[in-house]
Amino acid sequence: MKLELRVGDRARNIEIERHGEQFHFRIDGRAVAADVVQVQPEVYSVVIDGEAFEARIECGQSGLRVQIDGREFPIAIDDPRQWRRDRNQIAAVEGHQQIISSMPGKVVRVMVRTGDAVEAGQGVLVVEAMKMQNEIKSPKAGKIERIAVQEGQTVNAGEVLAVIV
Repeated sequence: MKLELRVGDRARNIEIERHGEQFHFRIDGRAVAADVVQVQPEVYSVVIDGEAFEARIECGQSGLRVQIDGREFPIAIDDPRQWRRDRNQIAAVEGHQQIISSMPGKVVRVMVRTGDAVEAGQGVLVVEAMKMQNEIKSPKAGKIERIAVQEGQTVNAGEVLAVIV
């Protein structure tokens, strides 16, 4: 997964790959390996090059706030996929709409069934990626035509999760 982050006033390019409990990051082109374990909601134990620390992550309307060793870092995620979805919002309102996995992960909960009516913004699935659970919401009001995954299934980035008409 590739992301553009803004940490304070500094832009960073981040690539993330997960291999079991090990995460491989490429931060502005520099490789970094990290062991990351969620110890409680929004709290992670991180070990990088033998150095351990705790990271607390809070989600807010303006982005993320990460606290490490008493220091706080405001983080904004510039996700080009989100920008494209927002830019093409009108196109997403009509016709079939596929819900696509934006990153590799595991489906931990399916909240709807085929044939269910959904509202725009209603939760459809929960996918766990990088030890974080992400609720995937319906991009429009409509009817679930197909659920393409089941609970416990591993999914890849770009894989169709559900179809709404």
